[in-house]
Amino acid sequence: MDLAYSIKEGFSGIGRAKMPAAVTMVIGFFSLVLLGLFGSVSLSFYDLIQEVRSRIEMEVFFSEATGESQVAALTEQMKHIPGVAGVTYISKEAAAVRFARDFGEDVVGILGVNPLPRSAKLVIRPGYSEPEGIDRIRQKISSLDYGLDIRYNQEYLSAIERNARIFTLITAGIGGVIALATIVMNAYTVRLAMYARREKIKTMRLVGATSWFISFPFLVEGAVQGLVSGALAALGVYLIFEQALLRYEPGIYQIMHPSALIVYPGLILLGLLLGIFGSSLSVGRFLRSA
Repeated sequence: MDLAYSIKEGFSGIGRAKMPAAVTMVIGFFSLVLLGLFGSVSLSFYDLIQEVRSRIEMEVFFSEATGESQVAALTEQMKHIPGVAGVTYISKEAAAVRFARDFGEDVVGILGVNPLPRSAKLVIRPGYSEPEGIDRIRQKISSLDYGLDIRYNQEYLSAIERNARIFTLITAGIGGVIALATIVMNAYTVRLAMYARREKIKTMRLVGATSWFISFPFLVEGAVQGLVSGALAALGVYLIFEQALLRYEPGIYQIMHPSALIVYPGLILLGLLLGIFGSSLSVGRFLRSA
């Protein structure tokens, strides 16, 4: 198969069907811009969730009956539990200082004694900060000693995970619909081009041309349309972020900028893949029915 001929035919096909190709690229452009914006928001939300997860802490309170040597041993054991990034021991004196900082009162001055318990603050690794991972850590800590009182904000963590799942489902659903519309439009344009050249295709089959030789120019046509749509969409999203958002909402820009750097090349690649996929669907269906 002559690759140069197939590529030339692919570009020629776009030239012969300028209006359908232009409509497809315009629709692909807007679809991919929406996908880019949804992708940026989704990635930024995921980064935010990871940041919140990285700040989740667990506090373990020791009973008064637990001796200092046993407290030191338990604290050391907690450091080796999978998922625990670090352990900080908080003595009764340090707890009183923290109480005074948070509430502006001296607990010893008020009560005459220090009733605050000793504790250990555990920092959880991001990979273990989901509810299941936290629960496994809690069970391992509970098995160390029956007198330990383990505290963490379970309701807050569950709410984060629930909202993350809902948001992921919504964005995945919307993204899927937009991607499907892009594939259908690419397939429709290529099918029109094949229908317009149906007599030529029949002649090529009669002289022994393979399905791959016939279909490759149309795949090139779909790839070019998708690539142009993706490049224009990347430029559009770039202008939205780097010009409008940076100028008018710099706070939001700082949050979404890291994800946008991934989205720009992703849109070009996605446009190319959607164009090829839509074309391959149309070509395969046409050749089977021809």
